[in-house]
Amino acid sequence: MQVSLPMPPLSYSSDTDISVCLVPLVELWRVELAKCLANPSCAANIACLQTCNNRPDETECQIKCGDVFENKVVDEFNECAVSRKKCVPKKSDVGEFPVPNPDVLVKSFNIADFSGKWFITSGLNPTFDAFDCQLHEFHTESNKLVGNITWRIPTPDGGFLTRSAVQRFVQDPSNPGILYNHDNEYLNYQDDWYVVSSQIENKPDDYIFIYYRGRNDAWDGYGGAVVYTRSAVLPESIIPELDRAAKSVGRDFSKFIRTDNTCGPEPSIVERLEKKVEEGEKTIVREVEELEEEVEKDLEKVGKTEMTLLQRLAEGFKVFQEDEENFLRGLSKEEMEILDSLKLEAEEVEELFGRALPLRKLR
Repeated sequence: MQVSLPMPPLSYSSDTDISVCLVPLVELWRVELAKCLANPSCAANIACLQTCNNRPDETECQIKCGDVFENKVVDEFNECAVSRKKCVPKKSDVGEFPVPNPDVLVKSFNIADFSGKWFITSGLNPTFDAFDCQLHEFHTESNKLVGNITWRIPTPDGGFLTRSAVQRFVQDPSNPGILYNHDNEYLNYQDDWYVVSSQIENKPDDYIFIYYRGRNDAWDGYGGAVVYTRSAVLPESIIPELDRAAKSVGRDFSKFIRTDNTCGPEPSIVERLEKKVEEGEKTIVREVEELEEEVEKDLEKVGKTEMTLLQRLAEGFKVFQEDEENFLRGLSKEEMEILDSLKLEAEEVEELFGRALPLRKLR
């Protein structure tokens, strides 16, 4: 599992009766919702969520919005609407990440051996497990395993945001291969880690294969799997062991995603803009090639095609220019403009949040 795990948002289905929450939500406008609309990042998160509606990857899109615009104000609203007011129906466990058979877990595991710095170098779930620069440092404290975890969230402009969290685990007294992260206040979330395979000998190819599943007030049964290594890059020598470990929990290790743990500095504004222009130029080249194919298929449409090409080139450069201008104006101003453009009445905001509450938990 990705060690710091954002919780996916849920959307109300068309047959959900949210009228039962009308009065409680009206009360929320005065505190949590008012705070959200007055907070640029939280308001930007609302706007971002609306771009996800009815997309095939709606849940993944909503999670990314929460990753980029996460803050305490959003968390306060979620905690009130989900945990206290029970306004969001819990997403049921569909069995995608079942509890593994105890026979496939390690027979002995000393949590003290988990102490020190570890990298997540490979992950199963692309939404939760494949972030860059996943350096986690563990230590034991009062018979608990405490993890200080960090990871990077990519931003649309080519930069990144660094996130961090602390998690505490207790070992199952009868099964050393199970670690529990329970008793959390935020959305009452619980994560269960299963140590499927490990090799800890103070060597560069040391590793710990973790399969995980969890639940909270919004979603029961999310999960994934990750490989912890002392090395920032996955050692090739342990892949056969990881193949066997993945198969034991019904997974294919060839489908795991390798992470980038170089943890380099954030690119400068100039570098990020140059990258955007380069990506745009590639897009234009691709469109030109597609247009050339159209010309070859039908020479009678040459004149129209040339005009289409010129129009696309002009539109493409216009978009690049607008993106660059928006970027250079700065995020804070951009967020304030989002706030001003929303102009939502209380009823509209209620419907907005009712359709897509950004329910997520950062590990």
